[in-house]
Amino acid sequence: MSALPAILPHPVTTTPRGRALEALIGHTPLLAFRQLTAHLPHDVAIYAKAEWTNPGGSVKDRAAASIIRQAERSGDLRAGRTLLDSTSGNTGIAYAMLGAARGYPVRLFVPANVSPQRIAILRAYGAELTLTDPLEGSDGALRAVRQLAAAEPERYFYANQYNNPANWQAHYLTTGVEIWEQTGGQVTHFVAGLGTSGTLMGTGRRLKEYRPSIQIVALQPDSPFHGLEGLKHMQTAIQPGIYDGLFPDWQLAITTEAAHEMARRLAREEGYLVGISAAAAMAGSLQLAEELAGRGEPGVVVTLFPDSAAKYLHEPFWAE
Repeated sequence: MSALPAILPHPVTTTPRGRALEALIGHTPLLAFRQLTAHLPHDVAIYAKAEWTNPGGSVKDRAAASIIRQAERSGDLRAGRTLLDSTSGNTGIAYAMLGAARGYPVRLFVPANVSPQRIAILRAYGAELTLTDPLEGSDGALRAVRQLAAAEPERYFYANQYNNPANWQAHYLTTGVEIWEQTGGQVTHFVAGLGTSGTLMGTGRRLKEYRPSIQIVALQPDSPFHGLEGLKHMQTAIQPGIYDGLFPDWQLAITTEAAHEMARRLAREEGYLVGISAAAAMAGSLQLAEELAGRGEPGVVVTLFPDSAAKYLHEPFWAE
């Protein structure tokens, strides 16, 4: 094998630290379905954004990049400060990935019962983890991180994803635009699960600006005690400051069992191996599409698959 020339024929372009990785975020594919929607009439369709194609493997790359960019512009995040937040996993992975690329230490408060794959990924990126009471879920991690942020404000940049407008603005600037363009402006309904609510609020606001008649559908677990990791039962949880409960046109409640069944069906009937919240989103979207069909109404229902099944394959429901 010959050695590389001492001088390359074209100069290698460089970008500021972390920007090349950030450029890979967004512009995710829009998936169609063959088997699961075969019973629907031709004028009712479902599509889903494959957010696992982001470099960190989830939709949360969008919000984390937006939060970091805004904090750098304001000077809240700078050399010598540690990025701090609570997370159920995916946002933390995005913080840890981007923090490593840009040179910021990252400390995260995480419920101890999140999937072991998420913990392993966070540690692989070098994030410092504090595991909180699993019985308190994401709210327990949120209460704990608030205490530390208040105690040491000069040491940490508290990203505060549940209350940071840069979260929903990421989706206003990217996700909503992509859905509108990818459907040729034909989208009639947008379905998103509620966690921080950034995806629903940002995407929904942008789509409403394109056409006010587009229906925004919020999806959440049917009870406080559920297995839909990353989603909140808003009636009993600490509500994110960025969430406006009057904004969605529709609310859908999904059981853990329905999400598990849909995850298996997506894998075995469509070849899409998706995460639990993605399966919940599909279950809700299919329910909505069937209601439209039953009323004889046309519709283009678009949802979002936050991540793949890679972090959930230890769950026993896959073998059922």
